Amino acid sequence: MKRLRSFVILTLLGGLAVVLPITIFVLLLQWLVGVIVDLTAPLSAWLANYVTVNDYTADILGVALVLSGCFCIGLLVKTGVGRWLQRLVDGVLSRLAPGYSTIKEMVVQIMGGEGNASLLNGKVCRAYIMGASSPVCVTGIVTAEHNDGGYTVYVPTAPVPTSGFVYHLPGDCVTLLPDISVEAAMRTVIACGSGSQIIMQAPLEPPAK
Repeated sequence: MKRLRSFVILTLLGGLAVVLPITIFVLLLQWLVGVIVDLTAPLSAWLANYVTVNDYTADILGVALVLSGCFCIGLLVKTGVGRWLQRLVDGVLSRLAPGYSTIKEMVVQIMGGEGNASLLNGKVCRAYIMGASSPVCVTGIVTAEHNDGGYTVYVPTAPVPTSGFVYHLPGDCVTLLPDISVEAAMRTVIACGSGSQIIMQAPLEPPAK
């Protein structure tokens, strides 16, 4: 009886382990599509009225037009006039809209931008936050390198890697892991440390002097 119960429970957990990630992904995708469709609803309604298409096609065209607009804005800010306009708009919004600067910094840090390093393009490391002589280390992402050989390291918390701590460490407290991608490191954080063998057994880059 115990074996049967154990078999049923393990089989059920195995099925959930397969189904839940797919379900969560589909729900997140559905939520994201819903947000985009809601944002582009006025444009989609205008297209449905002036172009002979159904509502679904109008939604797709609306999203495509928004993405095209973002692409054109990206081209514009590569020019001198575009950069001037961007600085002007940023200055006005920073003064008049509380929280705008913080939101912008968060987006730039994650996605990157001209003159800014993206968190996703950072370097994975082992950060010895209790000193180079201590065996205790944490998984970190280098977000800045300094002239004195030190690093600024972001240490994500499990299981939500978008929150964490920022440490400013000397070079001998940071061991870079050049063969580990940020995505792979983040997966171990989301899994609460499961799979951290790739962090602990990865080839090391010598500490900075």
